Amino acid sequence: MKDILYKLFEHHYLNRDEAQKVLQNIAKGEYNDTQIASLITVFLMRNISVEELAGFRDALLEMRVPVDLSEFAPVDIVGTGGDGKNTFNISTTSCFVVAGAGYPVVKHGNYGATSVSGASNVMEQHGVKFTSDTAILKKSIEESNIAYLHAPFFNPALKVVAPVRKALGVRTFFNMLGPLVNPVIPAYQLLGVYNLPLLRLYTYTFQHSHTRFAIVHSLDGYDEISLTDKFKVASSANEKIYLPEDLGFTRCNEADLDGGNTPADAARIFDNVLQGTATPAQKSCVIVNAAFAIQIIEKDKSIDECINIARESLDSGKAYNTFKKFLQINS
Repeated sequence: MKDILYKLFEHHYLNRDEAQKVLQNIAKGEYNDTQIASLITVFLMRNISVEELAGFRDALLEMRVPVDLSEFAPVDIVGTGGDGKNTFNISTTSCFVVAGAGYPVVKHGNYGATSVSGASNVMEQHGVKFTSDTAILKKSIEESNIAYLHAPFFNPALKVVAPVRKALGVRTFFNMLGPLVNPVIPAYQLLGVYNLPLLRLYTYTFQHSHTRFAIVHSLDGYDEISLTDKFKVASSANEKIYLPEDLGFTRCNEADLDGGNTPADAARIFDNVLQGTATPAQKSCVIVNAAFAIQIIEKDKSIDECINIARESLDSGKAYNTFKKFLQINS
């Protein structure tokens, strides 16, 4: 690790094999927390390269606990985190809206590292028991259209670095990796990123995969469609900038999307959205993110049609009933 750090401190980049080896050694526990924190700091001070990101991803996918849910051709909705906005769990809530609309979902998530509440915090608040048992995951997706994968159960390297990430409390390259290493390797994926360079990096990475994808970024810095400003959506087909008003939504402000001060606060907002008692801004943000995820699957449908599908899932109670069924299976 000393040699690797000197190389990085001298402004050199790792090649794909070197990056892969570093992550493998982290997972084996060969580096102490100070060394890991130093490595992380390098990537806070400069952008990660395509080769480095690919090597880190290779390592995590190679070491992952295998789980085959390919028969369901699922979708995942996930943001990198690290945007500093402390929003409520928009992606996680959107997953249940998509599942309620009849599309199979495999959500890959973790505890919050840079925000009060990650997806796993909200699941835990509801008594969800995390599992890597493929039989239970299959039962969950068969009966409720959604399965939840708690990242440390499937990616041992993520478990090793969790205390360091939490202690640092800032976004790291592990935020970038999380959305890339869903162990199921879903057929469809909606990814949210916190800046435009990362949108380009992800677009390049996914164009060399078999996953049909869209990558979203709100131009005022959110790693999801926040409806607080115009936002960009990039896919293998094209890139487009939208205004909230173009899609029939009222513009939100930052306070509308705050996730609160505790995981319990975030869980309460999650419940409010699914139960139909949330604010219009909270509801709209979930609907629009769910809609763009649906459009990845339904590529011949317009975004307006997909918004209507997402809205009907939420307004009819299908999304909430899906969540209740999910809890029966996973609690």
